[in-house]
Amino acid sequence: MIIGRIVGTVVATRKDVRLEGAKLLLVRPLTLDGRDENNFLVAIDTVGAGFRERVLVVSGSSARLAEGMKDRPVDAAIVGIIDTVEVTD
Repeated sequence: MIIGRIVGTVVATRKDVRLEGAKLLLVRPLTLDGRDENNFLVAIDTVGAGFRERVLVVSGSSARLAEGMKDRPVDAAIVGIIDTVEVTD
């Protein structure tokens, strides 16, 4: 799983028909202390996430197991909205 923050949306007027009606969001991964990492990923939203929210993202075969993603061409799916993160040393 990846912890990330929603930083934008992706609009694609032409796409695979199995992605029609899906919300595609631009996610910036975060370090455990909440700092931005240097990369981005596009993830399909399964939970109604919004701009600047911290989210849980799954990728690869796990993304295709998310609710409603069966037989869709996805590599990353947002499966949770994070309330808190606690790191214990």
